[in-house]
Amino acid sequence: MPFNIALSGLNAASSDLEVTANNIANTNTVGFKGSRADFADVFATTGKNLSSTAIGSGVRLTGVTQEFGRGNIEYTQNSLDLAISGNGFFTVKGDDGVAYTRAGNFQQDKDGFVVTAQGRRLQVFPPNSAGGFDISTMKDLQLVTSQSQAKATDNVQIAFNLPADATPPLTAPFNAADPNSFNQATPFTVYDSQGGEHSATAYYVKTATPNQWDVHLVVEGQDAGTGTLTFSNNGSLAAPATGQLVFNPVTVNAGTNPIQLTMDMSNATQFGSKFSAGAVNQDGFPAGTLSSIDVSADGVVSARFSNGQSRALGQLALADFANPQGLRQLGDTSWAESYESGQAVRGSAGNGKFGAIQSGALEASNTSDLTAQLVNMIKAQRNYQANAQVISTDDKMVQTVINIRN
Repeated sequence: MPFNIALSGLNAASSDLEVTANNIANTNTVGFKGSRADFADVFATTGKNLSSTAIGSGVRLTGVTQEFGRGNIEYTQNSLDLAISGNGFFTVKGDDGVAYTRAGNFQQDKDGFVVTAQGRRLQVFPPNSAGGFDISTMKDLQLVTSQSQAKATDNVQIAFNLPADATPPLTAPFNAADPNSFNQATPFTVYDSQGGEHSATAYYVKTATPNQWDVHLVVEGQDAGTGTLTFSNNGSLAAPATGQLVFNPVTVNAGTNPIQLTMDMSNATQFGSKFSAGAVNQDGFPAGTLSSIDVSADGVVSARFSNGQSRALGQLALADFANPQGLRQLGDTSWAESYESGQAVRGSAGNGKFGAIQSGALEASNTSDLTAQLVNMIKAQRNYQANAQVISTDDKMVQTVINIRN
């Protein structure tokens, strides 16, 4: 009997050592979650038949429990390296179905999809028409490879001050080529429907009417019409009430739509100081190429372009489980849903129990503390040696009995 008991102890110690060895082997595996071996004692009889003097029959391995404690966050220079600072799993999808992982070392494949090293595609909630995200469905995250479409300039906002003591120009009528026919000017840039860049200038001409100025717009040398500004006695803009002047369309390129500008001059003033031109803002922009991918703390993946524009590609679809220890291991630091884990609860980063996303960072293995693993290894080794000694001792006792009979 002691042979069997000690043999079960040897098997248990060997299993414990295997689990520890696996933890140590994956010290540098991104997103790895360590395990521990759980044991229970064994009795030949159970229940009411169990005597108070019963001797156990050894030990058995009851299971290998996964430990989902968080690993340290290590920072990198890759924007597609992602870490979850808190609860949750990344959702990925491959030919073998949906899987879950804490390993955020993603990369881009030849088709622009963001994938794991095994080719599983990262899942996101797609953008909706309301400017948010549709959390009722998921799609593969694919980075855009096309250019950001250009937008023609429609609206221009200019802030400036016109001198209250200005007099009408010496030369009339207005001529953009004659500086004596206007008082001041503000040059700026506008864009056509294909993103082409064009020069435009607003010329200010003081009229004979007190507190009144004409504004002449010229785009690429073409006259786009005239508007009138009227100021109150305190120097603020009185008319037009909205501060907006609408000019005529101008064709600057036969292959593009005409440029028609609405100029917002609600911030214009007429004070006693000199002419001063403030900020000029316009809503057009050229076509742009992809310059970077940004991932926010709430998991929104955005493509940023060289023209200053950005486009939301989706929001990372995170998942959590009532019993993570019940997840089925798939290898490659990924897991699958099981009956024991319960169904996946999906959500977005930073909401409810889900942690925030850290871009340019990776979660290290939670077994990176080698001291604890080495202590477990020493304990398993001692247990193995002790059980082996029991077998040796029992063997000597049996040999003694045999020698007596002889």
